[in-house]
Amino acid sequence: MIRWVNIPHILILGLLLSGCGDNPAEQQWQAYHQQLADDLDHADIERSKPINIGDFPERSERLIEVAETRDSILNVYALRECQITSLIAARNNQLGRVAPPSQQWLYELTLWQRLSTCWSSEVPAQLSAEDRTRLQQLTETKTAQLPSVSWNAIFDSSEWVKSFSRASQPFDTADEAAIVDQLDAIRYLQQMTDHQFDLDWQQDSSTLENHFKTLQERPLTAEVLRALLLATQRLNEANTLLKQALTQLSEEPSQCLRDTATPPVAPLTTVAKRWLTAVNRLIDSQQVVKPSAIRHYQARWLSLNDPQSPWQQYQQARFEHESLRARFPACANN
Repeated sequence: MIRWVNIPHILILGLLLSGCGDNPAEQQWQAYHQQLADDLDHADIERSKPINIGDFPERSERLIEVAETRDSILNVYALRECQITSLIAARNNQLGRVAPPSQQWLYELTLWQRLSTCWSSEVPAQLSAEDRTRLQQLTETKTAQLPSVSWNAIFDSSEWVKSFSRASQPFDTADEAAIVDQLDAIRYLQQMTDHQFDLDWQQDSSTLENHFKTLQERPLTAEVLRALLLATQRLNEANTLLKQALTQLSEEPSQCLRDTATPPVAPLTTVAKRWLTAVNRLIDSQQVVKPSAIRHYQARWLSLNDPQSPWQQYQQARFEHESLRARFPACANN
């Protein structure tokens, strides 16, 4: 940029305990486990708490350093035909200096557009050699910095960081429609990124702020990841029961499984793949060398391909469960 009552411990414990098992996603799995145990004439399946997602990288680990551009007011004024003086003045006033990352992004995009348009106009020919060189260098600097600025605008925003909050619940698949607005928000950030070097792109402040506000409404990335972790845990527990039932039988399984007793995975599979695909695309489309902490977080938690990621672990557990269920006959009267 260019510059001129304490809560009693027993009450806390009670609140924490009261929430155990109340999440709709967990209730679905409990109901499925109960049906499966009943079909196999087995005691209740013993459930363990799934792990939580990892901490999102700290600010210093996820941002890219962008050198500050400084120049005198006289030198900036010499480039007034480029229509950047009022823009810079607004950026350097008290409110501009504390603007949120989204507004800083808009400022840098607009500044780059005006500089690039100016450099391609007849203005440089009217400038002194010194001012023309200054305009060229400033335009080149802002062009080189813009991808990093775009990255920082997203990864420094509280709205984006909140999406990865560990203080979250597993996503409720009954709320599948909730991702529509969130996906629209991700898509707009994607458009902002894709068009950052497009002189015809007209970014809109209110639209951008509304989409950031949508992202802040709930930690959807964390909810989806926690739903995958929960589903993987519950599927593996069910798989253990099915394997035990098969091992105890010397012949073909005599027990049948009701078709109605199917795990609640179809909506989760759809939602998780749509959301993680959008998030990964937004991250991967950034024209920067991603900080190592983000690369590691993305591979461990967001990847659709890494064998240790929640998505791949869930897929493995789901496929195994489908294979095990297929070895049991379906009950005639469901």
